[in-house]
Amino acid sequence: MQEIVVATRTAWGATGVSTAWQARLLGEFTPGASPITLVADPDGLFQDEGILASLRERGFLLLRVEDPVAFRYAYESQRRGPGGNGLVVVVPGPAAALDSLPYDVVANARCLAFGLGELFPNLDRTIVSALEPADFEALYEAHAVYARTVLGENASKDFVLRHVFRIVPELVRTSAELLVVLLRRHYGGRRVPPALDAHFIRSLADRFQGWPLERIVLEREAFFGFLQEAWPAFLDQVAAGTEGVGEGAHAAHQNLPFDHEDVRVYVDNLFTEGFLRPVDHWQASTLSKDWLRVGLRWGGREEAAARLARLLAIASEALPAEGASHDDWFRFAIVWAKAVALAHEPDGEPSVQHRRDLEALRTRMDATFAHWVEARYAGLASLPPNPPAMLHHIPRFLSQQMGSDGTAKVALVVVDGLALDQWVVIRQALARQQPGWQFRESAAFAWVPTITSVSRQAVFAGAPPFYFPNSINDTNKEAALWRRFWEDQGVAGAVYARALGDAPFEDVVTLLERPGVRAAGLVVDKVDRIMHGMTLGAAGMHNQVRQWASEGHFATLLGLLFQRGFRVYLTADHGNIEAVGCGRPGEGVVADVRGERARVYPDESLRRGVAERFPDAWQWPAEGLPDGYLPLLAPGRKAFVRQGERTVAHGGACLEELIVPFVEVLP
Repeated sequence: MQEIVVATRTAWGATGVSTAWQARLLGEFTPGASPITLVADPDGLFQDEGILASLRERGFLLLRVEDPVAFRYAYESQRRGPGGNGLVVVVPGPAAALDSLPYDVVANARCLAFGLGELFPNLDRTIVSALEPADFEALYEAHAVYARTVLGENASKDFVLRHVFRIVPELVRTSAELLVVLLRRHYGGRRVPPALDAHFIRSLADRFQGWPLERIVLEREAFFGFLQEAWPAFLDQVAAGTEGVGEGAHAAHQNLPFDHEDVRVYVDNLFTEGFLRPVDHWQASTLSKDWLRVGLRWGGREEAAARLARLLAIASEALPAEGASHDDWFRFAIVWAKAVALAHEPDGEPSVQHRRDLEALRTRMDATFAHWVEARYAGLASLPPNPPAMLHHIPRFLSQQMGSDGTAKVALVVVDGLALDQWVVIRQALARQQPGWQFRESAAFAWVPTITSVSRQAVFAGAPPFYFPNSINDTNKEAALWRRFWEDQGVAGAVYARALGDAPFEDVVTLLERPGVRAAGLVVDKVDRIMHGMTLGAAGMHNQVRQWASEGHFATLLGLLFQRGFRVYLTADHGNIEAVGCGRPGEGVVADVRGERARVYPDESLRRGVAERFPDAWQWPAEGLPDGYLPLLAPGRKAFVRQGERTVAHGGACLEELIVPFVEVLP
């Protein structure tokens, strides 16, 4: 099934002021001007978060067409529902593609077309089309001021590198200048189009002979590995009194200028956030007296306390503001997860002050994130799948990674209930057991309510829950949904297995070795089972997950996939939080789902009646959910259990439930 995304009818909250290029497009949309507006969108401009949020704020309902059959199903469903200020139908193609829509849709519609040529007429369209919408604000402003004449392909590459990515290749002459460019890119997680990377690498080749440019420019993990290898050599130089060696462009790359003022500002964060690992050194007692201390192992509990303080400071500064992108929340969530994991380490018991700082930041985070979710969450489903923003994007992303290679194999391992902070614990165990493995880490948004039958099915269906109404309350159709998705992609060999977690894995091996298997979907349920039996709160969760990961079963499972040629990705269907009871609704059989963090009702009056007794509960809009599936979420970090009772649960829309890991594991 091709994807069609159903967006919201309701304005959930203010989205802030549009940027100049967004305002230019949004000026064409006047509420009530036409019941249906058809938009030809060949360049994906209407996949931008800001555009989607602004349209929703104006009361428009958005449908994006990818498949005629799926479109008709969604169109008829939405047409029968209550109207807003108009329906916007987005077709990902040129104006001529609008003719492919059914006549009854086109007959009374207003037709519009938008493309990059109108926004950036003086730049090479091929170069601009490779950018992400988030890059357009800087480019639009620069284009208005500096692009006075039509630029060719190479000139367009230089223009984009300079004004979007702050890279001027001819000014990168020394190792320090190159490190600053790469640190700004890789630490910030910037994605640069391949054509621009190739252009940049070619411009550096003569000045940086002997440097592994292809690897450290293109691959984030390779770049940090490069720095990790160079750090001990730099410490040796400092110990010998020879700081600053390696400043020239032709110096051996082992002698990197970590002490350069523009490089040094990154060093503390790199070690604090775990991109680099502290090392032992024979002169540690002397070197640890200055800024080098962060990159040295110098003492268990004291070192952990210092790192936690720095992590909390970094997270506090990184807390996204109103109008932030989902990528901003991904980056924050990963830093927050590292702080939470460190606070629960056996040797990292936080001080009273650190506990207060952690709680204060959590309170700020919860309020800010809830407001952002109200304004932006519904639009995430309409974003492109590469990179995935939501869980249902992941199968399409995997299909794109396979490309036209008829022998490529991918495996998606879904760890049921795994929160990002618990992934940090598992990652540490895997790194000890398999030091050569690398982890290309990102995140994805789960579906709300964050329960298995909704969010995990969306993963294996490769589609929003709107498309599996008949199985929304159980998971028995996951295997069929997974196989159907891959059959639609032209891949017949898809297999599925669940209830994994502890070795041996003979049944999995038999499944993987079937002839023609190219896509494997595996569910590891161990973390979810730990959670549902947990009585010791978040600290107990971390201890149990750490113990399970240290037993090596999970590493064994991943190793089996590598041995059989699979490219391995890991995610979770939802996370979990420690919550405190606010009382049980006691509604009997009227609720279809009676979870600790979410109740689901078939009728609005039933949900409203329960919500009157829990006025702070969240009556979640049924975005992307089947008709008659109406969630009521427990307020804040509360749970629908006995008043004051503590539990570890999921189902709500807190950050740790909603943002889950999405990781490629590299052998």
